[in-house]
Amino acid sequence: MEGYDLIGDVHGCGATLAALLEKLGYHQRGGVYRHPRRRAIFLGDLIDRGPRIRLAVSIVRRMVEEGEAHIVMGNHEYNALAYCHRAPAHLGREWLRDHTPRHNRIIKETLDQYRDHPAEWEETLAWFFEIPLFLELPELRVVHACWDQALIEALRRQYPDGRIDEAFLEASMVPGTQPFQIMDRLTRGSHLTLPEGIEIHSGDGFTRRSFRTHFWAREPRTWGDVIFQPDNLPGHLEDRMLTDAERARLSHYDLGQRPLFIGHYWCEGIPALPTANIACLDYSAVKFGRLVAYRWSGERRLDANHFVWVRVPQEEEARPRPWEIDFD
Repeated sequence: MEGYDLIGDVHGCGATLAALLEKLGYHQRGGVYRHPRRRAIFLGDLIDRGPRIRLAVSIVRRMVEEGEAHIVMGNHEYNALAYCHRAPAHLGREWLRDHTPRHNRIIKETLDQYRDHPAEWEETLAWFFEIPLFLELPELRVVHACWDQALIEALRRQYPDGRIDEAFLEASMVPGTQPFQIMDRLTRGSHLTLPEGIEIHSGDGFTRRSFRTHFWAREPRTWGDVIFQPDNLPGHLEDRMLTDAERARLSHYDLGQRPLFIGHYWCEGIPALPTANIACLDYSAVKFGRLVAYRWSGERRLDANHFVWVRVPQEEEARPRPWEIDFD
């Protein structure tokens, strides 16, 4: 085998995913996309927002089950599991993830597209439990949002293969617990809270009171040294000094470690490497950005020339295409 093709957040852009796989040299045989000399690794967030969620899930699930691909769990798969599982009585709510207007909006497209296929949705939720939170191979690592070695080691002690169960899912819904910290850091990354009364009105229509941070600055001093999201900080907050407590909450992945591939962060523009050993592959596909892959062939120092992408059209066509999978 020559190497792996790592593919960022699909978010229901199923037709674009098929086009990217074709561009990478994968072709359908027996209803599964295959490459004669390579395997794919998906970075999670297959669902929500996009126009062809069932197609995206079907393509990836079939590849994984046939040994043609690996996948790690994204926060949207995790959120779907919690949204669709009833909470135990001691939590004092009906569902593990409350059905608030915000949460309803995020998962709406997924539930709409599976509405006439309830058995398929239940099978999909069951499959989500089979997806590990991280992947560690001899020469590379993969996680959806943030590699935190201490939390990954803690997870491994209980779940050596990185696959959680319903008991862990329930425990992870309680803030302050270790399961909560593991799921929050690995699938959502780290973030810092904005000052009282200050909000970010994001381009996706949500209002946020915190901002996403990265984990590769060696000695960060200010908020601007660690912010990692398309939205700018209001006012002069990029110059605000990090407190000792804030700095202590941040993870760090140094240049001496093996290559790491992440998604999650809604990057924009032409794909670029934040460091020589980290590649972020989420380039806002569902916001008509790019669905991005990195063609890894064993290199320890990553190369921006190895990015491959397909631009996402304003609307994925509704008519069937020759390479689409019939999943009914």
